[in-house]
Amino acid sequence: ALGGCGLGYLLPGMVLGRMAKRRQHRVRLGLPDALDLLVVSVEAGLGLDQAIQRVGEEIAFAHPDLSDELRLINLELRAGKGRVDALKNLAARTGVDDVASLVAMLVQTDKFGTSVAQSLRVHSDTVRTKRRQRAEEAAAKTGVKMVFPLVFCIFPAIWVVTIGPAVIKFIHIIVPMANK
Repeated sequence: ALGGCGLGYLLPGMVLGRMAKRRQHRVRLGLPDALDLLVVSVEAGLGLDQAIQRVGEEIAFAHPDLSDELRLINLELRAGKGRVDALKNLAARTGVDDVASLVAMLVQTDKFGTSVAQSLRVHSDTVRTKRRQRAEEAAAKTGVKMVFPLVFCIFPAIWVVTIGPAVIKFIHIIVPMANK
């Protein structure tokens, strides 16, 4: 009973944490595509709020988690919150560092009045570079992760296949000599 209580206390937190990490990963993966669409929308003449709304609608099929977050920004803006507050809420809700840097860049762009399209383009390139670096890092870790299965599962099988016939032949030669 005590073990069940401990499991019931710890398991929901662990499951929820795992679900949150998966969602953050999906948001992180969809961000470069959303940024590209945002750049195109802003350069086409839409305002930032309308571009966010449009991108939220367009990426709903490919990246539903990010689409939901962008729609929440739009709902907050319609409810009367300021753009800065809505963007900061986005960063707080997602917990993704790339989104937090995007929000900081958009707040700074809004504050200083610089070109949103150019800032978004530069940030999009940065996010794509980070994504590529993460993929390279994961590929580099693959070799280390393969050591255990190789040493304990594959090498013994290879040894049995390569050395096994020689051992059998050796036994067939040694056993008749031992009987004499």
